Amino acid sequence: MDIRLDGKVAIVTGGSRGIGRGIAGAMAEAGAKVMVTSRNEESCATTVAELQSSTGGDLTYVAGHIGKTEDMERVLDATMEAFGAIDILVNNAATNPYAGPVIEIDVPRWEKTFSTNLTAPLVWTQACWNRWMKEHGGAVVNVSSVGAFGTNAILGVYDITKRALVHLTEQLAAEVGPAVRVNAVCPGLVRTDFARALWEDGRGDAIAEMLPLKRLGEPEDIAQTVVFMASDAASWMTGHAVLVDGGQLVNLN
Repeated sequence: MDIRLDGKVAIVTGGSRGIGRGIAGAMAEAGAKVMVTSRNEESCATTVAELQSSTGGDLTYVAGHIGKTEDMERVLDATMEAFGAIDILVNNAATNPYAGPVIEIDVPRWEKTFSTNLTAPLVWTQACWNRWMKEHGGAVVNVSSVGAFGTNAILGVYDITKRALVHLTEQLAAEVGPAVRVNAVCPGLVRTDFARALWEDGRGDAIAEMLPLKRLGEPEDIAQTVVFMASDAASWMTGHAVLVDGGQLVNLN
C-alpha cells in the first residue's frame, strides 16, 4: 500500500530530532508540507535542510517552546502563511526531568512533566481545531509510550503522563468527530538521544534480546505508523492507541 499525504499540511512538535524528525521526514516523503518546530533554532534549521535534501519535500520551521502560548501562535501563524492549512498535528514533543520513584518526586518536576507531556498536546490541539480543523477537518496523532500500560521503578511519572495522554486521545476523539480524528501511537524503546540512557553501553542489546522481534525500534518504525494514522487509509479509525513496541507487551520471558 502506497500511503500518501499529498495536499496535506502537517505540524510536528519536537520535530528536529529523534522520533519527531523521523515523522517529519516520512510525512514529507509521503507528499505532505511539513512545519517542524522545537526549542532549538539551529537544530530545526539543520533538520529541515537535511530532510529537504533527502526527501525533496516541502518543509519549513519555526523554533519555539511548546509550553509558551506566544511561541505556539507564531508556529500556527507561520504555518498558515506558508502553507494555508493545518490538516495534521503530531503532538510529539515530550520531557522527562525526573527518574525515580513517584512517591519521591518534587512538585516542580511533576508539574513540568505534566505541562509538557499532557497540557501542551491539549492546548495545541485546541488551537489547531479553532484555527482550521473545526471547519475543514483533520487528524491529530499523539505520541504516547508503551510505558502507558505498565509500571516502572524509575519512569513512573513520565509513564503516568503518557497514560493520561492516551485517555486524552480517547476523550478528544469522542468530542471532535466526525470532522477530526484523534489517535495515539505508543512506541517501545526507540534508539534516540532522548532514550539514550536506556539503551547505551550495551543495555539496548540486552533489552532487544528479550523482545519477540529481537531489536530496538528506530524512528522510522514509529514514523510509518504515524503517517498511516494521519492518512485517509485510517479514515475509519479514531480514539485508538497503537502499540509499536517490538512485542514488548506480549513478552513471555
